[in-house]
Amino acid sequence: MRMVKILLVLLVVASLFFAGCTEQPQETEDPETGVEDPETEVIEPEEMNIVEVASSAGSFDTLVQAVQAAGLTETLSSEGPFTVFAPTDEAFAALPEGTLDSLLADEEALRAVLTYHVVSGEYMAEDVVGMESLTTVQGEDINVTVTDGQVMVNDANVTQTDIHASNGAIHVIDKVILPPSMT
Repeated sequence: MRMVKILLVLLVVASLFFAGCTEQPQETEDPETGVEDPETEVIEPEEMNIVEVASSAGSFDTLVQAVQAAGLTETLSSEGPFTVFAPTDEAFAALPEGTLDSLLADEEALRAVLTYHVVSGEYMAEDVVGMESLTTVQGEDINVTVTDGQVMVNDANVTQTDIHASNGAIHVIDKVILPPSMT
């Protein structure tokens, strides 16, 4: 049951990430003349919201799908700020067989798992390492430990930090974490 809830939360976060993704022009110069086109706008990662950043990363497809399924896209695209501990596609794939499907079929559980990965406020790595816990949007705390320079939230390793978005920050984790109430 715990894994199902974790999967649900992750799916919600993923859905939010993917739903906010839009195609942005990438070239700033005319291919024929080589002259920069002032009408072409290049969107930098800091100008994209959390959902757009996750969608464009290519390693959070499952998370974005879950975020969409849980109806969290609009929330995670809003002003925030938020800090998201984002499980990768590999983290979702490591869940026990059937867990992800169960979470996707239960919007309430999915929403709980996904919002357990989100903290209100923007916390960069330097902030997180000085904390023992963080209260999630779901309402329960995640534990933060640092051992030999390795940061963990609950039993998930933080593998990449400080991915900036217009409405907060993303820290990549290698596992889907579940609220204690779901374990």
